[in-house]
Amino acid sequence: MITYNSKGYCAIGVFRGKTHHNIGTLWRSAYILGASYIFTVDGKYKKQSSDVMKTWSRIPLFNYDDFDELLKNIPYDCRLVGVELDDRAEMLHEFEHPKRAIYLLGAEDTGLPEFVLEKCHMVVKLPGNNSLNVGVTGSIVLHDRATKMPTNFPPYHKEG
Repeated sequence: MITYNSKGYCAIGVFRGKTHHNIGTLWRSAYILGASYIFTVDGKYKKQSSDVMKTWSRIPLFNYDDFDELLKNIPYDCRLVGVELDDRAEMLHEFEHPKRAIYLLGAEDTGLPEFVLEKCHMVVKLPGNNSLNVGVTGSIVLHDRATKMPTNFPPYHKEG
């Protein structure tokens, strides 16, 4: 008999990310906080020697050439949640996370463009008036989700 995870799932990614280090930080946080995968849209990543947990072997990284390709590959009945400092956005601490969600972060200097925000099912923001580092923001969003919803945390892995 096949059984499915009724707790839902999530993924997180960056639209036009600027640095490889931010993706590496986000990847590790995503793994530790129970995300199913991470992704980049119109961005690049190269393996980092500082990845002592070998996160690349634990959850996948998908690379989408552009936003349209991401949209074509969103799983059925999954909600695209933009993370952006925007007047229309809901504060993260008040946000009810969807059971199946893909969180999309923008680059620190440009954020998510309007055409992307228009396609998001929901938009959330963190407190403050300035953008945080992408890896930090993603970690906070995933932590918020983990504290509000049942989460499949990975087993403990000793580094080194």
